[in-house]
Amino acid sequence: MSTQYDADGAERTALHGLRIADFSRVLAGPYATMLLADLGADVVKVERPDIGDETRAWHPPADHDGTSTYFLSVNRNKRSVVLDLTTQAGREQARALIAESDVLVENFRPGTMERLGLGQRELRARHPELIYCSISGFGSGAGAAIPGYDLLVQAIGGLMSVTGTAEGEPVKAGVALVDVITGLHASLGILAALRHRDATGEGQLVEVNLLGSLLSAMVNQASAFAVAGVVPGRMGNAHPSIAPYETLPTADRPIALAVGNDRQFAALAEVVGDPGLALDDRFRTNADRVARRGELRDILTGRLAAAGADHWTTVMLAVGVPAGPVNTLDDAFAFAHKLGLPGIVDIPAVTADGQEARPVRQIAHPIALSGTPAQYRLPPPRLGQHTAQFLQDPSGESDHASG
Repeated sequence: MSTQYDADGAERTALHGLRIADFSRVLAGPYATMLLADLGADVVKVERPDIGDETRAWHPPADHDGTSTYFLSVNRNKRSVVLDLTTQAGREQARALIAESDVLVENFRPGTMERLGLGQRELRARHPELIYCSISGFGSGAGAAIPGYDLLVQAIGGLMSVTGTAEGEPVKAGVALVDVITGLHASLGILAALRHRDATGEGQLVEVNLLGSLLSAMVNQASAFAVAGVVPGRMGNAHPSIAPYETLPTADRPIALAVGNDRQFAALAEVVGDPGLALDDRFRTNADRVARRGELRDILTGRLAAAGADHWTTVMLAVGVPAGPVNTLDDAFAFAHKLGLPGIVDIPAVTADGQEARPVRQIAHPIALSGTPAQYRLPPPRLGQHTAQFLQDPSGESDHASG
């Protein structure tokens, strides 16, 4: 399929013509709306006077202009409009934006939007076609008062109980993973609601919460409890159902092995110079290997000590054994570049007075579409950068194209 173009020659996007009023901040909501913005949605980010999104102040690290790299990570392709929702005028301006929007996204504490007169029932009574996406930490019922911070959810939701070594303390993931997963669920829910609206003309409420998203994302671990009553614990980098499926030391740095079947194990045994392992009754099947993972780990560790991680990665991949070094992030981006995958993109930028500025570095959108690819139209906005344009023309028809 070839790329699609409008009558004026502009490249067409999958969500062309969609307007999102984005009242969210920090991570889950902004990540969801950025993904949709990359696919063509016009996202208007509503921010508080003077402060804006909290992540604007979350630094170091920062870019050359002092802008938080955290904020930059999830706010490209958006326009920033400052509205004071504590005032009647600000709320009226918000309603004007919503009246011109297809989707509203918010992640305030449950009840906040209702107190501002911007709750879903009131707004959808006025605009029955509106899709209203509400993101919370623990739902809008009995958990409404619990703050929705990612670390808290990783602890309460059980993720930390299975992360870390058996002898050590529970640890969180190295990134706010639950927020990211929840943002993905929010964008999926919005797209499903849009599909329904296309067929019926009816909008609806889309609700996602961090705890529910985490429990869903616990997949096999959660299923082990739900189906078999098994409460999993911490196993370091090992897998509860597969072996060897973990990191092992080599002569220089750890290597990850993801051996998922007997054929791969036989190839692994051959390449490390011990083909008899695959015929050893202790390790003949995956169940055998799981039952004796400690013995197997000791044997493999001894064999892998003969060379470094890069050597083992090369020879193992050559025979179909899933393996790779434990990279630092700079190594990971270099590897993606080597494979021809789009890791980092640069978005052209201008200063407040319209002069050309240093491009803003961004992480590439993860979805490749052959006909309507993601676009990088706008760098993350300065606080209130588009307020004047919005107040002059709430429909956004005159300012969206120019950014």
